[in-house]
Order: sequence, then structure tokens, then C-alpha cells
Amino acid sequence: MPGPVVDTVKPVSAPPPGGNALDRYFRISERGSTPGREIRGGLATFFTMAYILVLNPIILSGATDKFGHHLSTTQLVTATALVAAVMTAIMGVGGNLPLAVAAGLGLNAVVAFQLAPKMSWPDAMGLVVLEGLLICVLVATGLREAIMNAIPLPIKQAISVGIGLFIAFIGFIDAGFASRIPDAAKTTVPVQLGGTGTLTGWPVLVFCLGVLLTVALVARRVKGAILISIVVMTIVAIIVNKVADLPDGAWGLTAPKVPHDVVASPDFGLIGHFSLFGGFSEAGVVTASLFVFTLVLSDFFDAMGTIVGISSEAGLLDEQGRVPNIGRVLFIDGAAAVAGGAASASSNTAYVESAAGVGEGARTGLASVVTGALFAVALFLSPLAAVVPSQAAAPALVAVGFLLMAQVRNIDWTQYDVAIPAFLTIAAMPFTYSITNGIGAGFLSFVAIKLALGKVREIHPLVWGVSVCFLAYFAIDPLQQLLGVK
Repeated sequence: MPGPVVDTVKPVSAPPPGGNALDRYFRISERGSTPGREIRGGLATFFTMAYILVLNPIILSGATDKFGHHLSTTQLVTATALVAAVMTAIMGVGGNLPLAVAAGLGLNAVVAFQLAPKMSWPDAMGLVVLEGLLICVLVATGLREAIMNAIPLPIKQAISVGIGLFIAFIGFIDAGFASRIPDAAKTTVPVQLGGTGTLTGWPVLVFCLGVLLTVALVARRVKGAILISIVVMTIVAIIVNKVADLPDGAWGLTAPKVPHDVVASPDFGLIGHFSLFGGFSEAGVVTASLFVFTLVLSDFFDAMGTIVGISSEAGLLDEQGRVPNIGRVLFIDGAAAVAGGAASASSNTAYVESAAGVGEGARTGLASVVTGALFAVALFLSPLAAVVPSQAAAPALVAVGFLLMAQVRNIDWTQYDVAIPAFLTIAAMPFTYSITNGIGAGFLSFVAIKLALGKVREIHPLVWGVSVCFLAYFAIDPLQQLLGVK
């Protein structure tokens, strides 16, 4: 059974019969954890992904629908926190995995910049609800679980490695350590060091110090290493920001300042504002159907990759690489998409930043309950949720990227028919900034190589079906042109 990439947690013996109910329900001791580790893991996951309380409202409120309407930023913060709180807690109690749930990055961009311009906001959110319902149907019929079980183990391991590189890259980008080179530079090199080819500014220095602190703590096997780093570097960032008198924009989305107001009343004005089939009349049946297909495919495999990767990192996969309680976990993930659309927060899904909690030793759903509780608190303490700048949280992503990367040792690189698809899975995730694209590259190359080697019988029927879907996914633009859809 594949274990955690770095064994930073010493297993503890199972409790004697009659142990406390909390331990028995979440199987804490059985999985080699303790309540303290689960709490630390839940805290680490929350602080690593709390940026979504800022980023999701910015993405959704920054776009206009077909009729020129904007969504309220204040209401979006409430919707984002509410759905994350409820669905993460449900994932913990029902799925018993250390998986947090929140508005999916990439999916919210599709909603804001592809769906909304073709219809009203309620119409767009209605398509998100439909997407979630379709995913729930796939789970109820057993198809989604069957697809996950049909994936070759080396590709599952590659998914974990690819996610590691992907989230490390996210950390570098979010902190400003790496940035996109402007098109005006007339260069074929897409990214560069810092904003100008060199590291400049106090925020980047805070990030670099945070990376050094985090990796030092991890190397020393310090309990709570990731959480300690986030808290310490947030304090450092607040001090630096005050002493250097930096403008808010220097830190990106979140400026590290002690907030004037700690408590803010939530605004539930967007809850329930969706139209289930309005998008079909506004944008047309073909266009709306393609939109739903895109959302389903992206959500389906982003979540699948995250669930497999996090479960693998936590050492929870069985001998066949299967995730425990996978049926319930997948259904809850689909229900999260429904809840996100119904609350106008965009599709919600399992979060790759849950790896931060696993890195702290989280192995059960108790960590998710803790994370969900913190999101619930954030409903009323939203000013505090925005104190942690990305430069203080991003070092955790880099460190966890290393932990996940170590899974690469389990792949047999001498067997080209699985090694090449594994490589393409790993490479495509950070290079295209998408978990879905990486999985698609792995599936399609696996089928192509098996065909080339005359090993057709080794291709599971479901792998065939999924590969056809990915072929349509990658060829969506030619298909739209063929169907006359703009």
C-alpha cells in the first residue's frame, strides 16, 4: 500500500475497546493520528486556502453578465464562506477524509468569463447546479467510482506528483517569486523570476524567508511546521508592511494589516438566486449544453485528481490504489457543486490545498470538520480571514509540493507504456496550470501507446470512454466551430 511520501508522523497504537466515541467514529488512532494532529491539520488547511474568501469574490464580481450586472463582493464573501463551511464539514463527517471543499479556481473563471457574458448571473449559476446534479447521478450509478478504479495505478501516482508540482508553482506565482512575462516583451519565455527578471520588494523577501523557515521546520520534523510557518510569516508580514509603509497593491490581493473591525455581519443576499434552465433559453441549447459538459468534465477530473492525490499523500489508498469511502466522498463533492451554484458562489469542489493539512499529520475527517468550523467563523470574522497575505501562506504550498513529489519513486520508469503517460500527466499539470489537462494528457497517451504496442486488451472499457470525453474536451474549439457555436 502506498504510504505518505514523507513519514513525519509516528503511528500510534489503536485504542483499547471502549475508546472515546470521537476516536472510534473518525478512526483517528487506527489511521495513526491524534486529535491534536487533526486539529493542526484542519488549521493549516484553512489558512492555506483562506485566500479563496478574497479571490473568489474578486473573480466573480470582476465580470459582468449579458445584461451588464455585477455581483456584490460582500455577498460573495458570505456565499463563499457559507458553502465552504457546510460542505467541508459534511465531507469530514460523511467522507472521513482530510479534504476541504470550496469554490473551485478555474471553474469560477469559466462561470465568470464564459457563461455570464452569454446569460444572466442566475442563469449561469443554474448551469452550475445542473453540473453538480449530473455528477451526483454519475456517482449514484457507480460510474464515477468505476472510472476512478479503472485508472492504472502509475497514473494515479503520477496525479499525486503532478499536483505537487502544480501547487508549488501556484505558491511561486501567488507570492510573486515567479511571474508572467508581459506580451509586450516580445519573448517566447512565458515566466520569469520576480516581476522584472529579478526579485524585488519586501513581499517577495517575506515569501523567501517563509520558504526557508518552512523547509527547515519540515526537515527537523517539527510538529505543526506548516502552521507555525504561516502564523510566524503573517506576523512578520504585518510588521514589514507597517515599518516599510508599503502600498496595499504591493502584497497582491491581501495586505497584511491588523483590521480595524474584527466582526462583520454576513450578507446572504445571493443565496438561492439561480435559474435552473434559464441559460438554455438565453444562450441556446447547444451552447448551454457545451458549457455544462465543460463544467462537468473539469469538475469531475479536478476533484478526482485532488481526492486521489490527497488520499495517496495521507497513505489511505488500499493495495489497488482505491480511496476509502469513495462513493460518499464523490457524492459529497457533487453536492458541493450544487450548493455552490445555488448560493451563487460558483461550483465547489475538493481542494488541493488540503495537502497542507495532510502535511501536518491529518488523516481523518476530523481535520475537515475543524476547517469547516473556521470557515463558519469566517462568516462573522471576514476581516481576519483576509489578514494572511499569499506571501505568508504560499511557502506551505512549496513545502507540500515537495512532499507530494516524492511519490514519483513509486512509478516504474522502465515500463514506457505507463511511464510516458505518467510523465505527461505530471508535466501537463503545472505547464498548463490545470489538473484536468494533466489527467487528460495521461489518459489519451496511455490509450495511444497501448494501441501502438498492440495491447488493446489492457485498456479498460471505461478508460476508452473517458479518453473519448477528453478528446472532445481538448477539441472543444473545433467542435464549436463545426456546430456553428461562437
